[in-house]
Amino acid sequence: MSTPKQAGSRQAGRRGLFKLALAGAGAAAAAPFAASAAGAEQAAGAAYGIEGQRKADLGNGTFINPIVSGDHPDPTILKDGDDYYMTFSSFFSYPGVVIWHSRDLVNWAPICAALTKPLGSVWAMDLVKHEGRYYIYIPASPNGESAIFVIYADDIRGPWSEPVDLKIAGCIDPGHAVGEDGKRYLFMNGVRRIALADDGLATAGKLEHVYDPWRYPEDWVVEMFAPEGPKLFRRGKWFYLVSAVGGTSGPPTSHMVTVARSASIHGPWQNCPHNPIVRTQSADEPWWSRGHATVIEGPGGDWWMVYHGYENGFRTLGRQTLLEPVEWTTDGWFRARGGTLAKPMPKPKGGRACPSGHALSDDFSSDRFGVQWSFFAPGPNEAQRARYDGNSLVIQGKGASAADCSPLTCIVGDRDYEASVVLEMSGGAQGGLLLYYSQRAYCGIGFSAEQMFTYHCSEEQGWMREKMDVKAVHVKVANRANIVTFHYSHDGKKWIKHPWQMEVSGFHHNVFGGFLSLKVGIYSAGKGQVRISQFRYRGLPPA
Repeated sequence: MSTPKQAGSRQAGRRGLFKLALAGAGAAAAAPFAASAAGAEQAAGAAYGIEGQRKADLGNGTFINPIVSGDHPDPTILKDGDDYYMTFSSFFSYPGVVIWHSRDLVNWAPICAALTKPLGSVWAMDLVKHEGRYYIYIPASPNGESAIFVIYADDIRGPWSEPVDLKIAGCIDPGHAVGEDGKRYLFMNGVRRIALADDGLATAGKLEHVYDPWRYPEDWVVEMFAPEGPKLFRRGKWFYLVSAVGGTSGPPTSHMVTVARSASIHGPWQNCPHNPIVRTQSADEPWWSRGHATVIEGPGGDWWMVYHGYENGFRTLGRQTLLEPVEWTTDGWFRARGGTLAKPMPKPKGGRACPSGHALSDDFSSDRFGVQWSFFAPGPNEAQRARYDGNSLVIQGKGASAADCSPLTCIVGDRDYEASVVLEMSGGAQGGLLLYYSQRAYCGIGFSAEQMFTYHCSEEQGWMREKMDVKAVHVKVANRANIVTFHYSHDGKKWIKHPWQMEVSGFHHNVFGGFLSLKVGIYSAGKGQVRISQFRYRGLPPA
């Protein structure tokens, strides 16, 4: 992440919209696409999993990046016995801080969301376990200024505590560490450090500068210096400090991974002679701006790095999660061994493949809000807008149009995909299907009971309004390599192609800021309600 980034609790027994589970998409929802997904299994040297979505595990002992596709930036990963847990920046989406599980570092599936209380934008966290308790240290901007919070749980699946404000102003990217004396610390961008109380829920000292990060040559093409993302681990006699410089966006050759080490948590820190450990050196490479790494021991004793990067030609997908092997050198440093990540690599030794990915399709037959869904920039009472009713989700309108309605969104990770939904508007509401980056960048089509609306270039195109009688409408979007086509139908059988095919390759951070991605969104605006049913998603093989 670059500085500053603009982009909880699960209480026991809490019901309704924010009761989180994986039941949001059942077998009935996935079934219609099973055949087409299976037919695409090995297209273009890739594997396809649930609903035809990208899958890292190629099924032959190798894997191909990304290990978690779509917008999953700033990964923080925890090894807990035979299990691995990981979470990512979730920014303005709530429920947020979704935790994923794996036992082989390649196959990942979400298990819960840890944060439901809005804190503004949240990003670049650190997930740790200390003396049997789990903690997530969270940078957030509830009032527009960065602050550090912590939530904790005795079970990784929750319930998670309410956020505790550590009252650390002006810092981001916390990295938890335990010194040789057993004392706890947070390292942050800069690189700065502050001591923590033994329970990890308060500070126990002053913020201090502890390390001058390694500097790249002046003629390198980067965004900015921006030392950030410190993550620490101990191996043998050394503490290793893994951090990033160069900026997470901007030119493709910006972000990079650097390493320093010390025999004491108090320093002095020695820069690695091999820095940077990872860096995109050319815009021709498949992954850009690779950085924000955590180093982790694999299930079989080998070592790996997990970090994020933009996919060449698909910044719209956000920063995706990447896995790269490392090897230890005789002088006690380590080197990256994955090259440009262009080719499949052997999977980590040992471990066991667990379920991978999760269905995005939703038949709304359960009164549970699946982890694929989140409201964008919700207010404190956003959950009250929605209720389950039969096999549908009814959402009260908000705002006047797609521009100011906090749409319901889900992250997608496929280069090519298709999504559809059935909408029924009542009481003067307007509802529709969007591809949504932020309030500044979106496109889609919407309907009231009397007319159709077209949104492109982040505004309604009034000249394209079309009068029509609408009771219920089926809406479908296909995105093929950033070329977007909408269809609609009044009966689900005869489809009408919307006349405007939209090009969306520029809907990303370098144009609109925010460090986000282009998501599928469903919106409900106005004074009435929109009834949502039969949401279907499938990844498509390359054309």
